Amino acid sequence: MTTPTVPETVLAPGGFHFGGAGERIRTLLGSCVAVTVWHPGRRIGGMCHYIVPGEPGRDDHDPRYAHGAMALFLARMREAGTAPTEYRAKVFGGGVQFEGVPLAINVAALNVEAGLRLLERSGIPVSARQVGGRGPREVIFDVGAGDVWVRHENVGEADR
Repeated sequence: MTTPTVPETVLAPGGFHFGGAGERIRTLLGSCVAVTVWHPGRRIGGMCHYIVPGEPGRDDHDPRYAHGAMALFLARMREAGTAPTEYRAKVFGGGVQFEGVPLAINVAALNVEAGLRLLERSGIPVSARQVGGRGPREVIFDVGAGDVWVRHENVGEADR
């Protein structure tokens, strides 16, 4: 007996995908952040993998930036006839990749802060997060079920 395959979208850094039940979205993170949003009633949602926070107005609709990714999420929600408050978000990543290397700017921490702030401003509640720590994370999102699996072998000081 063969197991049916589930269509899977792999996000590279700066990637964005919004879809429905029967889809999975996967990405690999370092200091970048992935945000998943899920509508439990409609079983739709998406994931972004942004690289840096960005600036409102300048980086709108460019998913390489937190502001742009959030603008894309809000546009897809409007297209689906849904409101941001109907979704649940989960936030992952922002890990330190090179321990002991002095950083002039902690991009990982700024990425996490930007994502959480934008979700709050948009009225999207955060139901889970695993951020900070050290090392990479693999994130897999089952859009139909709203489940997210994370593999992170070196959690360190992660926020759970």
